[in-house]
Amino acid sequence: MRYVILVLITATMLAVSGCSADNSKELFDTAQFEELQNNKEHAVQLYEEIIKKYPQSEYAKKSQERLSKLKQ
Repeated sequence: MRYVILVLITATMLAVSGCSADNSKELFDTAQFEELQNNKEHAVQLYEEIIKKYPQSEYAKKSQERLSKLKQ
C-alpha cells in the first residue's frame, strides 16, 4: 500500500511539473522526496539540475545547501 501511495505522489509531482515554465520548486520537492526514500544519488542529480537550469531561483541556493550536506 505504501509503495502505491509513493508511486501516485511521484506521478502527480511529475504531471504538475509539466505545467510550469520554471519548475525548480517541483524538482526541489522531488529531490527532497528522493532523500526521504534514501535515494541519495538521484537527489544529488536533481539538485545539480536545479542549479544548472535555474541558477537565479531561490531553489538553486537551497539545492546548493542540500548538496553540501549530502556530500559530507
